[in-house]
Amino acid sequence: MFIFARRRVLGPCLRSGAAQTMMYARLAEVGKLEEPKREGEYDTGQMFVHSVFGYRGVVLFPWVAAVFDRDLPNMGFEERHKEKMKGAKQTFYQVLIDTRDCPFIRAQTEAVTFLGNQDSSRSLFAVPGLDYVSHEDVLPYTASEKPPLRHELYDKFLGDKGRETLRSWQAKNHPWLQLSEVHRETTESVRVTVIPFYMGCRESQVASVFWWRYSVRLENLGDLSVQLRERHWRIFSLSGTLETVRGRGVVGQEPLLSKQLPAFQYSSHVSLQAPSGHMWGNLQDGTGGWSLL
Repeated sequence: MFIFARRRVLGPCLRSGAAQTMMYARLAEVGKLEEPKREGEYDTGQMFVHSVFGYRGVVLFPWVAAVFDRDLPNMGFEERHKEKMKGAKQTFYQVLIDTRDCPFIRAQTEAVTFLGNQDSSRSLFAVPGLDYVSHEDVLPYTASEKPPLRHELYDKFLGDKGRETLRSWQAKNHPWLQLSEVHRETTESVRVTVIPFYMGCRESQVASVFWWRYSVRLENLGDLSVQLRERHWRIFSLSGTLETVRGRGVVGQEPLLSKQLPAFQYSSHVSLQAPSGHMWGNLQDGTGGWSLL
């Protein structure tokens, strides 16, 4: 089976008697699908298509995370409780996204952020086109074009001498890249998946501030369209503070989850006055809510 992707092409457009240039898209063959792996991990350099968001990407390296799934069908109460407490081990991958596909993705493509090097700085920096993908979302393929992926880090990490650079980069940035826990729950046919990341601590003369980022993925598993209208968070810090956050939509958007476009993913940040805490709440569509724990 062959795989095709959008290719943007410049072409002439006549408007009000004047010749202008417009952008349109056509399909182009980019490779041949492979059989997905049911066991084992994908190797560094494996090309794939994301099964939900449809973008082309390449695997950099794997992470093994504890997945706390609150759905867990076909289990008794005690068995389900034990599974919730320990989390099932699953493989996720650090990947690069093909920049040609970024305009078509319903997910932030600058979602992986980190703190600046200065201890007192609260500035956030992003690595464009970096994502985390579960093993089940990988549709592997063999690329038929050269280079197989467009990203400014592709040659640096996966070129002739890039593998050592990639290993050094992973080791150096391991603390803020590491994926260790994934939380998942389905409410009213909408599955919410949350991945938290500890980013580090920043000291000041007044107090220490501990920074976290979190990625939220929404998937509509039902037949009816729903639209995210509001968010309601409660954020508890072990320092004893409790903060309530309410607002319209998320990251300035109110995404519609339909049968044709069922998923949306975004990232945000939270700061605490203690090394750890707890965040919970829900996302609402105007008629009900989807839990986020």
